[in-house]
Amino acid sequence: MADGTPPHGVQRVAGEAGASAGAPERARGGHPEHREPGGGWGALGRAAQRGRAASPVRGGVPGPRQEYLAAFDGQEGPESPKSPRSPHSPHSPHGPEGTARPNGAAPAAQRPDPGGVRPPDDGEHVEPEPEPEPEPAGALGPAGGKSRTFAGIVAAAVTTVLAVVVAGQVAAGPKDDDKRARSSEAVERDDDAKASLPGKRPAAPKPPAPPTYEEKLATKNPLSPTLRGPNTFTTVPGHDKAPGRGDVLRYRVDVENELPLEAKLFAQAVQKSLNDERSWAHGGERTFERVSSGDADFVISLASPGTTATWCAKSGLDTTEDNVSCDSAATERIMINAYRWAQGAKTFRDDQMAVYRQMLINHEVGHRLGHDHEGCPRDGALAPVMMQQTKLLRTKNATCRVNAWPFPDAKNAKDAKGAKDAKGAKGAKGQ
Repeated sequence: MADGTPPHGVQRVAGEAGASAGAPERARGGHPEHREPGGGWGALGRAAQRGRAASPVRGGVPGPRQEYLAAFDGQEGPESPKSPRSPHSPHSPHGPEGTARPNGAAPAAQRPDPGGVRPPDDGEHVEPEPEPEPEPAGALGPAGGKSRTFAGIVAAAVTTVLAVVVAGQVAAGPKDDDKRARSSEAVERDDDAKASLPGKRPAAPKPPAPPTYEEKLATKNPLSPTLRGPNTFTTVPGHDKAPGRGDVLRYRVDVENELPLEAKLFAQAVQKSLNDERSWAHGGERTFERVSSGDADFVISLASPGTTATWCAKSGLDTTEDNVSCDSAATERIMINAYRWAQGAKTFRDDQMAVYRQMLINHEVGHRLGHDHEGCPRDGALAPVMMQQTKLLRTKNATCRVNAWPFPDAKNAKDAKGAKDAKGAKGAKGQ
């Protein structure tokens, strides 16, 4: 050719080392990378491998421009009209780092030249894009693509149905909960509205009323019959004035320490019992006043069985046999056995605890006033208050009924007298 470029060959390189006049021109074909040091088109190939633009390396002749190479990279070969070949694909004549093709691979010069024209070789070897690999045996063709499309449509439909069902269930739950919550709130508002109306608000439950004196006096308390206290006493504070006429007898109430009994109840029972019309205040002969300080005519003491026995022994009395009480006349103390006060006696029924306690007080104070023991006068009669009712109710052939008062009929007589006086006054008023 006139321009020195043979058909389908490569351009001569002027000034190349080792060229001489008349030497045959080196045509592209075969594997020149096998003959050049460094493997792969000399220095220009190594520069291309490092990603740099080609630079003049052979006798000052510049290499191909990058945009020129990029134009050939975009060409489509006849073997794969729709699949561009990557320079680093497995079918490239060089590996990812520009290494030589393994033995047995077809040289680039033996492949069909796209379009019948090859660009001049300026020192850079540009290979056409590799052919796409054939699909493996058994791969789906056009029919397989339709099958995949149909399967995809079915899977999408099933997924959509499931999503709709789940979404409906999720959406239904909160709505039902909201309905129930709104219904509950409406009921509460109705209740609040009703409660706010006059006369419609439910009354708050009243706290249980504290037990009355009569209820506490009739209730048993647990206590050991062998209990022995510290033999120390505390005076019940307070002052109860004498309510009646006659001689005033002042007394003090002491309760032994560490007793699990109510001291105030005991003091209240003494005051009420002694000043009852049926008791020793009968007829206005005397009246009783409780004091907590100053002089006292006697001391009524509530003490454990052991301490009671100690004080009664000072007056020559033995209370250990039947665990009874006593008037220790040699001392200032009238001893009320706490076990008897708490538990009563077998001669009294459980529903007669209040009667028994009143009897204990009146019996022992009667000793202090100078009265001795008595027996049952006749069968079926009320027992005299000075009878030892803690031990028995029978004397010889007569059995009495329990009684707490020296003058048990006094109240009835007083009530009868009061009723008669009221009737007479009414009649006089009517005349």
